[in-house]
Amino acid sequence: MEFKDYYKILGIEPDADQKAVKTAYRRLARKYHPDVSKVSDAEKRFKEVSEAYEVLADEKKRAEYDQLREYRSSGGGFEPPPGWESAAGGAGPGPGTADFSDFFSSIFGGGFRRGPGSERGPHSSEDFYSTRGRDLEIEMPVFLEETLEDNSKQIAYDLPRHDEHGRVQDQRKTLNVKIPAGVGDGERIRLKGQGGPGFGNGAPGDLYLRIRLVPHPLFDVLGRDLNLTVPIAPWEAALGSKITVPTLDGRIQLTIKPGSQAGQRLRIRGKGLKSRKGQGDLYAVLKVVMPDSVPESAKALWEQLAEANAFDPRREWENT
Repeated sequence: MEFKDYYKILGIEPDADQKAVKTAYRRLARKYHPDVSKVSDAEKRFKEVSEAYEVLADEKKRAEYDQLREYRSSGGGFEPPPGWESAAGGAGPGPGTADFSDFFSSIFGGGFRRGPGSERGPHSSEDFYSTRGRDLEIEMPVFLEETLEDNSKQIAYDLPRHDEHGRVQDQRKTLNVKIPAGVGDGERIRLKGQGGPGFGNGAPGDLYLRIRLVPHPLFDVLGRDLNLTVPIAPWEAALGSKITVPTLDGRIQLTIKPGSQAGQRLRIRGKGLKSRKGQGDLYAVLKVVMPDSVPESAKALWEQLAEANAFDPRREWENT
């Protein structure tokens, strides 16, 4: 079985912090999203990126993976060393990991989840004709923009079937499914009867779609609300301005009042994510940004400003 280098897949160093992991995932998840990517193997690459993020974004899974990776690099091969115990405490796979690789499953468990009544298998004489099929779960990546309205998406997944000799063979199945507006990250959508086939007279299992919201390059999700970092020039903060800012459904005009401060949050009602309880808000977080270079003419004006203004931003330090 091939060893997967999750750090290489995300294009980061092994000592990368969680911010770097998240940033790399955001960039690659949008690049390889099957709905928009022009890359020929986009679906495969997207699954690899999602699998790498599933491991490296989880502290316990990452510790377990790093332990195995270190052992392998020291000449220990792929198999865990004798007496090696899971650093993740045997927690098993997280949500939406059923279609990850065999390598992932060999470390964290996984594979298709069984539904009620399927544990005894197809050859039990007691219930050969009434064994329910397995429940399956797959991950459904959804852009933030797509949560604002109902969407129809096509999904494809492997459906395990038994041949006449009882051997399991995967069969590719395609469905058109409705993703309702307001779905949240981690939410499950049940498709009744679309899971593994039953045995004999047994009913088929169900298919569960686990929603994974694809991180956006601009917006951070806080429940139903969104945060957007808005860069502004020093003179826009001092004098005020009207600027154009993006939202999930288009651009709007935002008023920056004179004397605005870095870190100030401006509330834009009804421009967040939808949910059953309504729609959240968008918060524009101001960030004052200096020019990369200052020409001599502008430098002279800054010097005049400094001489004309008695403002001391560190005045509060005087009493400490």
